[in-house]
Amino acid sequence: MTAPDSTVWFVVPEGFDDPQRVSGGNVYDQRVSGELRSLGWDVHVLPTSVGSSRRPDPLEAAPDGDLVLVDGLIATRAPSSIEAAAGRLRIIVLAHMAAGAFDDSDPHAIDGERRALARAHRVIATSEWLRGELARHELARPERIVVATPGSDEAPPAAGSSTGGSLLCVGVVASHKGQDTLVEALADLSTNPTWTCTFAGSVTTDRAFAERTAADATAAGLSRRINWTGVLDARELGQAYSAADVLVAPSRTESYGIAVADALSRGIPVIASDVGGIPEAAQPPEAVMLVPPQDGEALASALREWLEDPARRAEMSAAARRAAPSRRRWSDTARDIHSALAGLR
Repeated sequence: MTAPDSTVWFVVPEGFDDPQRVSGGNVYDQRVSGELRSLGWDVHVLPTSVGSSRRPDPLEAAPDGDLVLVDGLIATRAPSSIEAAAGRLRIIVLAHMAAGAFDDSDPHAIDGERRALARAHRVIATSEWLRGELARHELARPERIVVATPGSDEAPPAAGSSTGGSLLCVGVVASHKGQDTLVEALADLSTNPTWTCTFAGSVTTDRAFAERTAADATAAGLSRRINWTGVLDARELGQAYSAADVLVAPSRTESYGIAVADALSRGIPVIASDVGGIPEAAQPPEAVMLVPPQDGEALASALREWLEDPARRAEMSAAARRAAPSRRRWSDTARDIHSALAGLR
């Protein structure tokens, strides 16, 4: 039987396990809740709606003195709940991103983040970069921040293609993921006949951006070489990775980069923006090309080098395959969180 002091309440966004609402934060929450149970924790998941004025206080269900792990998306939108419960509960906020990292950040979210993190007993950051951002903006004292970077699953090496031209971009089609920059880069490569690109991710979360980006691709004459798949289930996404030669991650901001880690765990090299926590995920360096974010010309240059230099492709692919078996796993992530929780028992 699980000991009473091994109970943790996990407050997560409603629909965090909905296969049609895939995000890095939701994947993280799903995997961590399962892995914590494997480590002996009695995890009570409390899904709660985000931004609803009729939302009940998600912390009321937790008995006095219990441990509560709160997803940062909820915490920043319910700071009054954190403030009210901080005296009776041991609260840990799981920060997936700093609210101020987006150009169009909601001032209310920024204020809510500051209030919630100020009252949390611990803050878990999903990368060293994010830990630095939270400390730099004085959102949490450094000694209260624990880093638990995402893991990846062990997976068979990707088969890829014989030409190196099977490009894959994974993530919700939205401004912060930078798919428009990738379309701009691909337009510069329109005379190269060897490539195709699959964009795997929701096209309805930021519909205006997705439609504008798809229209740009059509205007550039790329429609026949680009596949917008929408959300893929686990099997379909696995097939997309298996067919890929290289993952392209053109993000404008990213706290870590789960897709980058997933690709490298399959021995797939990566071309990505040198931004946020991506360099932490993009290891080893020999398997990766990093370019400035929002720079279509630099991204096109890296893609051209990948497509036109077989020796460079072979070198990057070999480095990715060698490092894949030793990549960080989700069980490692859970052990870091376990230590943070146990320290507050």
